[in-house]
Amino acid sequence: MKLAVVATTPDVHKPSPVALLSGSLEEKLRKAAEFGCDGVELMPIEPAKIDVAGLRKMLGQHGLEAAAIASGALADGAGLTLLAADHAVAEQAQERLWLLIELAAAVGAPVVTIGGFRGRLAAVADGHGRDRLIQALQAAAAYAAPRHVRLAIEPLNRYESDNVITCEEGLELLDEIGHAHVGLLIDLFHANIEEPSITESIAQVAAAGRLWHVHLGDSNRLAPGWGHIDFGAVVAALRDVGYTGYLSGELLPQPTPDAAARQTIHFMRQFMPPANKARSP
Repeated sequence: MKLAVVATTPDVHKPSPVALLSGSLEEKLRKAAEFGCDGVELMPIEPAKIDVAGLRKMLGQHGLEAAAIASGALADGAGLTLLAADHAVAEQAQERLWLLIELAAAVGAPVVTIGGFRGRLAAVADGHGRDRLIQALQAAAAYAAPRHVRLAIEPLNRYESDNVITCEEGLELLDEIGHAHVGLLIDLFHANIEEPSITESIAQVAAAGRLWHVHLGDSNRLAPGWGHIDFGAVVAALRDVGYTGYLSGELLPQPTPDAAARQTIHFMRQFMPPANKARSP
């Protein structure tokens, strides 16, 4: 297993409520490496404007991987969702998703994460929101598959979404999508609200072969160790199911983006010693 934090790319000009690290992209990557990250989950808003060659070079210089490409800024910063009431906006969201997939392929990120970017079923007046969502994700999966990128659907708590609230609901959606390149992302903050047992949900999703990414955030959405989630039990459950992917800090940037990132990595390292001892924080 590997550790990362979410960080916005230079095309994002509005602070994200769940991204960490401050400064230029080079400064963010330098800090991520200093804090002991194995990778960074990149959150763009206009992926076509990103200097891909420069990004790959900076990641390599700091010994980091692209852990994932996050879609959150498309909803929070650009107002784009797959279920937008305005069909033109929904089409723009779909086109932007293609660009995220292309970016993931270009930088070697294994997954594109999809949470709030789905939008709300209630926004679709004709009552066919679920059908629209399934069709959009089927099309995205078909686009992602030949590029060796997978889509990770994130169940969100009931206060932030009206669709895919639990891991069980997520697995039901995957069955309806019917594509091998779509799986689930378990966000521990949301899971702490909605899942009867986080560890049992991990086992359930892993047994289905669809656990592709994990988001770190404590019970209060602060950095791990500043709430009451039992992260030792979570890591043990992930080990038990053979999970080898990323645990990525997506949480409130408090008291500062850098302090939250540092706490996330330092706290989690007690359960996950780095493979490269020389880079231990």
